[in-house]
Amino acid sequence: MPYDSNPLAQERDLAAVAKERGIRYFMISYTDLFGYQRAKLVPAAAIADMQKDGAGFAGFATWLDLTPAHPDLFAVPDPASFVQLPWNREVGWVAADLVMDEKPVDQAPRVVLKKLRKQAADKGLYVKTGVECEFFLTKPCGTLISDDADRAAKSCYDQQALMRRYDVISEICDHMLDLGWGPYQNDHEDANGQFEMNWGFDDSLVTADRHAFFKFMARSVAEKHGLRATFMPKPFLGLTGSGCHAHISVWDETGTSNKFHDPHDEMGLSKEGYHFLGGIMRHAEALSAITNPTVNSYKRINAPRTVSGATWAPNTVTWTGNNRTHMVRVPGKGRFELRLPDGAANPYLLQAVIIAAGLNGINKSADPGKRLDIDMYQLGHTVTDAPKLPLNLLDALRNFDKDQELKEMLGTEFADAYVKLKTSEWNSYASHLTQWERDNTLDI
Repeated sequence: MPYDSNPLAQERDLAAVAKERGIRYFMISYTDLFGYQRAKLVPAAAIADMQKDGAGFAGFATWLDLTPAHPDLFAVPDPASFVQLPWNREVGWVAADLVMDEKPVDQAPRVVLKKLRKQAADKGLYVKTGVECEFFLTKPCGTLISDDADRAAKSCYDQQALMRRYDVISEICDHMLDLGWGPYQNDHEDANGQFEMNWGFDDSLVTADRHAFFKFMARSVAEKHGLRATFMPKPFLGLTGSGCHAHISVWDETGTSNKFHDPHDEMGLSKEGYHFLGGIMRHAEALSAITNPTVNSYKRINAPRTVSGATWAPNTVTWTGNNRTHMVRVPGKGRFELRLPDGAANPYLLQAVIIAAGLNGINKSADPGKRLDIDMYQLGHTVTDAPKLPLNLLDALRNFDKDQELKEMLGTEFADAYVKLKTSEWNSYASHLTQWERDNTLDI
């Protein structure tokens, strides 16, 4: 059953939940356009009013395209998203939808996602996704990995290094078990100091809320252990960057019939599945502005070979079967994996842009193009008819701004706000004097 169609969840009385579970405070949380999580800590005694009217914020104080003259922004908690903090059971966390003048804020990431989910549902399509969150555990400074002994060139799945961080990883996994997310594996990833934790796939909004909460939880548990969890895409130039691969399938309303699955197709994909994939391929150069939203993102996409021997990140718009060297792979029947997104991706906008591109692909009967079964790391230079992914954030933003179909699917108010604020961020970066410039041009 889709997340927000559960009447019990919608009618859940947060004040009663507080009394039943011994909750003293609620965190009413929303994610802004840049992916920062914002919250107010509300005593349980006040949650009934907040559930009705929302918690008040000054929108200009966060990354939204608003001014100090705009009226109050209200974050209305969605009771279906309620989580009792496993590491502090006196506190409940609730994702919120933004409202201004009693109307949804069209540029707010969670609002954007919910609108696209409804568009999909109106077509009888229910998008289910899973995300693979990669992150580094560092010392509090953020410039050194947490484990001085983690030095292997091929550190992926390193048993000893994994167990040296057992305290942090097991605690986060225990919390996911407690929350009923269905976590199923945790590993040391390809880079020194890097980890990945996986939990079950679900409705796109459930996945987005859990993704947002996971980042908060990982950071909180790491801080408790005197460490720092960072989802920055490329915090260490010589090491593999942190991705956030998304596994995508589309189901019927009951959640029992996979509309992407065709048992008679070579790849196990239905016509709708191919068209959805076609939409992803058609808009890849533009959607990278959202799946890879920071200046640092493009150091992962366009990275030279790392210490381990591979970047594990795409740089060309190609798709394949079960082959990790392409932007999209089809690892099993009835689903595909988008390997483009990175750790900085906004949990809500990531899901929204996947649905937007996919629905546009279905609407246009988009062809995903020729499947390539080559090793892109060895033979990518032989592919001359596939677009390259953007070299930097500015190129990605320009591609996004030119893609009228994708912008219309996401909503023009959101698209305009996103391009405006992200272009300002790029300009701020471009005006920054770097050490590279000093090292290479001081004596010219």
